[in-house]
Amino acid sequence: MPIRVLPDFLINQIAAGEVVTRPASVVKELVENALDAGADQIVVDVIDGGRTMISVIDNGCGMSRTDLAHSIMRHATSKLPDDDLLNINFMGFRGEALPSIASVSDMTIDTFNGTDANGWQIDATTGEIRPSDWDGGTRIRVANLFVKTPARLKFLRADRAEMMSVVDVVKRLAMSRTDVGFVLNNKWFFPKNQDMLERIVAVMGDDVRGRMLAVDAQSGSDASMKLYGFISEPTLRRAASVDQYLFVNGRPVKDKVLVGALRAAYMDVMHAREFPLCALYLAIDPRRVDVNVSPAKTEVHFLEPTHVRAFIIKTLRDTLAKTLNQNQATSGTRPTGDVMPRVQSMNFFSGARCSGGAAHRGPDPAFMFVASPNLNIDVPADNGTEKYGAPDDSDLPLGRAVGQIGNKYILAVRGENLIIVDQHAAHERITYERLRRHVIKTQPLLAPIVVNMRGEDAAAVLSIADDMRNAGLHIDAFGDTAIAIFEKPADWDLNWAELFHDIADEVRGHGHSSKLDERLHLKLANWACHHSVRAGQKLDMRQMDALLRDIENTTRGGECNHGRPVYKIIPFTEIDAWFERV
Repeated sequence: MPIRVLPDFLINQIAAGEVVTRPASVVKELVENALDAGADQIVVDVIDGGRTMISVIDNGCGMSRTDLAHSIMRHATSKLPDDDLLNINFMGFRGEALPSIASVSDMTIDTFNGTDANGWQIDATTGEIRPSDWDGGTRIRVANLFVKTPARLKFLRADRAEMMSVVDVVKRLAMSRTDVGFVLNNKWFFPKNQDMLERIVAVMGDDVRGRMLAVDAQSGSDASMKLYGFISEPTLRRAASVDQYLFVNGRPVKDKVLVGALRAAYMDVMHAREFPLCALYLAIDPRRVDVNVSPAKTEVHFLEPTHVRAFIIKTLRDTLAKTLNQNQATSGTRPTGDVMPRVQSMNFFSGARCSGGAAHRGPDPAFMFVASPNLNIDVPADNGTEKYGAPDDSDLPLGRAVGQIGNKYILAVRGENLIIVDQHAAHERITYERLRRHVIKTQPLLAPIVVNMRGEDAAAVLSIADDMRNAGLHIDAFGDTAIAIFEKPADWDLNWAELFHDIADEVRGHGHSSKLDERLHLKLANWACHHSVRAGQKLDMRQMDALLRDIENTTRGGECNHGRPVYKIIPFTEIDAWFERV
């Protein structure tokens, strides 16, 4: 069969199969074009989920008659002025969107650039251009989507489902540009120059108000990367990743490196089947990231993915690691110059029992762990029924203990708030953080453990050998198709073949692996859980206050290492409402 050159209409329809997969992708391309045109107000209207009509109106710079004619030509763009694909500073750059959309629909464009004598309109099907009374910006109307490729209509979902996809696209673009106003179907409104936190509330829901943590960091003295935005408190989570908004140089992306870094940062404060919320913006030199990966432009490739991942994980962990005292000092509610005295923790291990009734074991030989000494506090004769120490509790984020209920919850009072603390969750987090701070005890092996693997899998594992060394695992190549373990964490008897194959799969798929960190976290979490004060254990006032002081100075103190909340704060006004004292 001879080779022939495909006709233009078929080339455009093939491109449309990559760029225009559903109505939401049409909205994405048109809104991105509006942003590139400098618009600060964009109005989107969608009928029947987008299959009947999609209209996007912007107040951008508009187009001249010549530019309008070029706009529906394949690979025609104004966004590569120096023909450098490694220096892309626009949302779009391929010049495929409009001709691709035109090839599968009935599309018309009205535009006015402010300098011509009148506006212009083009019928993308015929290419005919005529004068128009349009007097500002651009309006693009896409009618009868997939009318020219009816087989594609069978793959569209119900109108409601397609509409929800459109809403998601507009929300992501609205999160990318808080300086731009967006209106969708006269129902979803995002005002221009909206405060970032207010835009987050508008997009994610009112339950996030007051529960997002600010992120602002840069990598090194050269500021080669900057990460800013907001992440949720660990107790604010979703059952799916629906409210994770990630941006690279202002571009909404769904990148495996970023998603993996976010998951790793929350590893020890949130259950693996739950997802944090975020609006994170990574600014990086355009030459260090390739956005020319897929026609939809939702994926990127980093020049140094490991460096990017490490920077994001450290930044997010530092944000989550602020103690209650640090948060209080930052918020300005703490008196100037007042310093919280560091109170050493009680040694709860003595006589404590696990839930199964067996006595706690001694420290795990895998960790260089030293138990804290007992407190040395003067306790009043009434055993704490009156406040002791400083009468003012304004410098104590969790207040002073007033009692214990069910031998599992500590009740405390601070100002006009009642605070309920889960004693097991609190001590579990304290114990876990102490374990993390101590060096892992490693065990050199007289005879190395050899794991046979395919050559490509062995190469993938060896590519992160330095990271594994930091976790206490010393490995090296053993020929071309095997890996030898020369040193490992003490008392770690794992299925090394299974672990290395899982690591290889992750590295080959994502460029990194969190499997070893997850194993270490599980080991620490289990030890901390079984060596902490239990629910059902009676504490005296001194022990309760000591636990409160310790959790105030513990990083990630708001959640245990399984992701459960450590404390709840209930204003007295809320309690008054329960009893109709309003």
